[in-house]
Amino acid sequence: MIQTRELTKHYGSLAALNRLTIDIGAGEVFGFIGPNGAGKTTTMKILSCLIKPDRGTASVAGFDIAKDADQVRRNIGYMPDFLGVYDDLTVDEYLQFFAAAFGITRKNRTAIIGQVLELTDLIFKRHELVDSLSRGMQQRLGVARVLVHDPKVLFLDEPASGLDPRARIEMRSLLQELGKMGKTLLVSSHILSELAEMCTSIGIIERGTLLYSGSIQDAYERTRQRSESGERIGVTLETSGTSASLIAARLASDERIAKAVGDDTARTVVIDIKHIAAGEGGMSHHFIIESIIAAGGRIASFQPEQVRLEDAFLKLTTGAVQ
Repeated sequence: MIQTRELTKHYGSLAALNRLTIDIGAGEVFGFIGPNGAGKTTTMKILSCLIKPDRGTASVAGFDIAKDADQVRRNIGYMPDFLGVYDDLTVDEYLQFFAAAFGITRKNRTAIIGQVLELTDLIFKRHELVDSLSRGMQQRLGVARVLVHDPKVLFLDEPASGLDPRARIEMRSLLQELGKMGKTLLVSSHILSELAEMCTSIGIIERGTLLYSGSIQDAYERTRQRSESGERIGVTLETSGTSASLIAARLASDERIAKAVGDDTARTVVIDIKHIAAGEGGMSHHFIIESIIAAGGRIASFQPEQVRLEDAFLKLTTGAVQ
């Protein structure tokens, strides 16, 4: 649905995009992660046919951005990071204006606007002035605006920027619903935990260069490979049996363990496994369980720690971000 090949853009001597190559399939929710100035907005503007690349090619919804720009525009909805609204219009008037701009007939506009307002949970604000809406509602209105012509692809640049926690949750739920509807979404954000919850795949970009593109799970695996320990395990012990600190000391003596820390009060042991042992997959879990039991410990729970998307981001980018 979205494909770029060697996409490059310079502003003077600055390489805003450096040979960007990505493939985003139909129906994917693709999270675009990177610091300010990484090239996220430049990418979206090129794919939206707002600016031209210096080199490379790209297609959106099967249309070439250079040869079929009008067709690309008909099939996309682009919401910039700083959304302009007409404060002196009502919500309905605002959407009527954009529906007309997209060539939707007057006969069909009312029904379509009602549908997008229902989807964005703004139907009760239909006749309110845009200026009276909260920041979160204005952002959802921006999403409603890019939906009026029913595009296949949505480019959403920092849609949760500046929102309070409740508004962020509402925005996240809306984007998840759009994904379920089969829309292809390219979403940029610095709120990495929210991207992890709603994206099917991610791209990490820094200084115009794509460092990673693929599934979130694969990003987690790469993070483990780049860390000092291959995997972290959290163990909770039952109240009876050997203390957590003694079990941690026993585990730490094993050459396959990078570190083990026990908390006698919480009855927990946190174990970092070295790469070579972590690479054994399930076998690494077996030797830990056997070691704990041999030391007299009784296991209440055993849980490999989940790598956070923030960790993946920091591990896969360079010191410029860290």
